[in-house]
Amino acid sequence: MALVKYNNNSISDVTALAGVPAGALTLISTTTASSDSTISITSGIDSTYPIYKFVFINIHPATDGATFQVNFRDGGSDYDATKTTTYFYSRHTEGGSDGALAYGTSDDLAQSTAFQNISHGTNGIGSDNDQCGSGELLLFNPSSTTFVKHFLSTFQEYNLNNYSLESFVGGYCNVTAAIDGVQFKFDSGNIDAGTIKLYGIKDS
Repeated sequence: MALVKYNNNSISDVTALAGVPAGALTLISTTTASSDSTISITSGIDSTYPIYKFVFINIHPATDGATFQVNFRDGGSDYDATKTTTYFYSRHTEGGSDGALAYGTSDDLAQSTAFQNISHGTNGIGSDNDQCGSGELLLFNPSSTTFVKHFLSTFQEYNLNNYSLESFVGGYCNVTAAIDGVQFKFDSGNIDAGTIKLYGIKDS
């Protein structure tokens, strides 16, 4: 087989390369918050992709110390899918003190329809102008009507007490109905600003 070389003059004319796969990550939607009580994403979550990825960028609360949360819709009108979850976090202050790694016993759920904390539930994200949180959540095979729906979240926040605090959540929606909507909110006050991007991840 002949070796084909592309140079700076000819590469601009190439429209496709055989054998080079398209990107596995596809942007489905972008939602920008502006003093919203909730952000509900109901479009684009179906059987097209086996994994959906939500990316949170500079989520800023209107209320100091608010906790960022998620819940899931399983075919009805309410975001109240039954969930069982586990939660732990790491933390460290700006001054280099009070480092810890701990299990968040008040942040996990056991067969509950309540909203799941994504950020820390005791001392949440600060509302100072430069304080916010960012992270991601993966939702696996939400269209399945056979299996429970697993999800994983990692979220880094600038805490109201000037901590760097990272939360790790894993769990499942204990329903066999398809998950067709996801809602995000703070436990107190509005989502003052921030962006949520939804991606679909293709099969390998």
